[in-house]
Amino acid sequence: MKKSAVLVIMLIISILAAGCSASKTKDQAGSDAETKKPLRVALITPEKIGVNPFFQIMDEGAKQAALTYKVEQKTMESADPNAIEENLRVAVADNYDLIITSSFQAADALKKVAAENPDKKFIIIDDVVDLPNVRSAVFREQEAAYLLGAAAGLSTKSDTVGMVVAMDIPLMKKWTSGFEQGLKATNPQATFLVNYVGSFTDPAKAKELALVQYSKGADFVAGASAVGDLGVFEAAKEKGFFTSGQDIDRTMIDPQHIVMSQLKSADNVVIDSIKQFVDGSFAPGVYDYGLKENGVGITYVTDNNPFITKETIEKVLQIRSDIISGKTSVVNPLK
Repeated sequence: MKKSAVLVIMLIISILAAGCSASKTKDQAGSDAETKKPLRVALITPEKIGVNPFFQIMDEGAKQAALTYKVEQKTMESADPNAIEENLRVAVADNYDLIITSSFQAADALKKVAAENPDKKFIIIDDVVDLPNVRSAVFREQEAAYLLGAAAGLSTKSDTVGMVVAMDIPLMKKWTSGFEQGLKATNPQATFLVNYVGSFTDPAKAKELALVQYSKGADFVAGASAVGDLGVFEAAKEKGFFTSGQDIDRTMIDPQHIVMSQLKSADNVVIDSIKQFVDGSFAPGVYDYGLKENGVGITYVTDNNPFITKETIEKVLQIRSDIISGKTSVVNPLK
């Protein structure tokens, strides 16, 4: 056989071999992609979903993130405080990659379980747990409360407004202090009434306190009592004063009387955290969500409501921009 013919045959063989190798590599890569399991995320709520809207929107955010980022997600509801630790341990035993829980109700249980499982990644929303494998997401509620207070100060006709608050605890001072800062900035002579329900789940007591504030001249009473806000809404409808809700947009329930809502976007925080976990940028530590990060905000009724005017909304939107830019400073009462 001639030398040139041998070279041609060898070249053909090498090309065929390379093709087979590439095909095998491609097939193997496809097989690996098919067998790669999605990341698994567990959300553990400190109570049953459907009671407090804050946990409801957290669950909605987790489900949305699961669809968007192709992760496997499960929500585990805790029937009572003792079940929180149990659910955390179940999530660890089931080998979830990321475990999310929320609030001061879950903090003690998380401290224990996270410390015992340093290789697991955890998130707590609305509280801080200082451990190297825990990410803590907190909110600058005082910024949204400032906007709510500013709107109330610009809108009140009686120069008396109030707030019915769940409990007299440090966290809730972000609501009362922020609201008063905004109120006094827009209406220095306004009187601010504050009463505490003593619970997050007592609409009857919240209604009673709202009626007391109305009897003292308040034409606007902000609800800041979680489930208790339902009682504030009832009082506003019966007596004809104006009110606001918390965490989610409540204006659609009764836009004639519920004219604003102070938002606390737990869903956005869950989505943001899962996104970072999936893309590899997730890290422990404390993460603060305010107006700039779309972690808090307010909504308004805009359809010819006698309390909230177009001019008021324009002024409040400017105040929002000033807070984000740093031109207006809102004091955090917990620092």
